[in-house]
Amino acid sequence: MKMEFRKGQGKHPSFAHSTEHLSSSNRTFSGMAEAASNVPSAELLEFPKKDKRRFLHAVYRVGDLERSIRFYTEAFGMKLLRQRDIPEEKYSNAFLGFGPEESNFAVELTYNYGVDKYDIGTGFGHFAIATADVYKLAETVKAKGGTITREPGPVKGGSSVIAFAKDPDGYLFELIERGSTPEPLCQVMLRVGDLDRSIKFYEKALGMKLCRKIDRPEQKYTLAMMGYAEEKETTVLELTYNYGVTEYTKGNAYAQVAISTTDVYKSAEVVNHVVQKLGGKITRQAGPLPGINTKITAFLDPDGWKTVLVDNEDFLKELHKKE
Repeated sequence: MKMEFRKGQGKHPSFAHSTEHLSSSNRTFSGMAEAASNVPSAELLEFPKKDKRRFLHAVYRVGDLERSIRFYTEAFGMKLLRQRDIPEEKYSNAFLGFGPEESNFAVELTYNYGVDKYDIGTGFGHFAIATADVYKLAETVKAKGGTITREPGPVKGGSSVIAFAKDPDGYLFELIERGSTPEPLCQVMLRVGDLDRSIKFYEKALGMKLCRKIDRPEQKYTLAMMGYAEEKETTVLELTYNYGVTEYTKGNAYAQVAISTTDVYKSAEVVNHVVQKLGGKITRQAGPLPGINTKITAFLDPDGWKTVLVDNEDFLKELHKKE
C-alpha cells in the first residue's frame, strides 16, 4: 500500500421584531450548542482502548530492492511475504517479516524508480529483532556482508544481551536476546522532543499502553515502550527523549507505521480531537483509497512522525486479493 496525502440559518417572519437582547441570547445559546456538539463523547474517546488494534507494518525506502530482500532473508532470517511492482506509479515494494501478515508485524520496503539513496535523518532510531542467540545472529550478519556497529554483549549496567547491525541502506537494527516470542520483529524506535507529551498522545489517540519507562540519567536519555500488549509479546514503539533535544530532522527514508482498526471513521474522530489538544495534524481524512477501496486515515504526531490507521477487514481483503 503506497500512502501519500456542513450549517444553515433561517428567520421566521413572526420574529422579525425580536429585541436585541433576545437576539443576543439566541446567538449565545447557538454558540453553546455548537461548542457542545464539537465535544466528543466519553464513549468515543474510550474507543481506541477497546478497539482491536495491532501494528501491521513499517514503511521505509531503500535504494535497491533486490539487494535489501537478499540481505533481510539471508542475514536476518526474514521471509519474503509478498512483492509487487507498480510501473504506472514508478515504484516497487516488498513485505518481509517472521510470520504471516495476518498475525505478524512486517517491514514494507519501497523502491522508487531511479532513486538509490535516501537521508535517514537524526530522528529515526532503529528497528529491533528478538532472537534466542544474539552472538550467532551477529555472526550471520557479518558473514552475509552486513556491518555490526555494536558487538554482542550485555547492556551497560544490566544483563540483557544486545548488538546493533546496519543494513545496506544504513538502517540500524538492534538485536535483542530473548527467549521464545510470537513477534521477533519487535521494535520501532523514534526520537521525540517531549516524552510525556508523546506518551499522552499515543495513549489517547491510538489507545496504546505504556509498557515501561526507563530513565538513564548517566547517559542523558529517557525512553518509553508503547504498545498493545506486553513488550515481549508484541511490537512496540520505543520513544526516546534525549535530554535537552526538542527537535530532530526526519530525512526522506523512513515513512510511517500502519496500525489496524475496526472503524477508521471513529478512529479519525478521536485523532482529530487529540491533535487539537496535544499537537500533530491529520494528513488524510478517513475514507477509501482510490483503486483499492481500503479505508484509511493518516496523521502526524506532535513530532511529525506519521501513522496510518487501516481498516482491518479491508486490509485482509487486500492481502488475499489475487494479483
